[in-house]
Amino acid sequence: QAQLAETGGGLVQAGDSLRLSCEDSEYPFSIFAMGWFRQPPGKGREFVAAISRSGAEIRYEDSVKVRLAISRVQAKNTVYLEMNNLNPEDTAVYYCAARRGVVPEIIPGAYEFWGQGARVTVSS
Repeated sequence: QAQLAETGGGLVQAGDSLRLSCEDSEYPFSIFAMGWFRQPPGKGREFVAAISRSGAEIRYEDSVKVRLAISRVQAKNTVYLEMNNLNPEDTAVYYCAARRGVVPEIIPGAYEFWGQGARVTVSS
């Protein structure tokens, strides 16, 4: 099974940029479609972005697609989430997830493996 670990979270100011990383340390990374989800304080987990196994297909939640970019580097077993022009509404715990399949799904239930989460706090 995949062992996912997110890094790169922290406290930033509004307007700043941040890059989250998620490394898979246990299973062949190239077989997984990968997703990023977030859980704001007091709310449920919501879809942010997803990328197919090859990286050819990418999906974003509409409200963030202008400011965020998902990518993957197969040789590093890592998926990234680049976040620009952050605002306080981006404050959340960010989770990466993996699923054995081609399609980058947008629902949490489609993913089999999850990281422990990385907290991102954006101050105004």
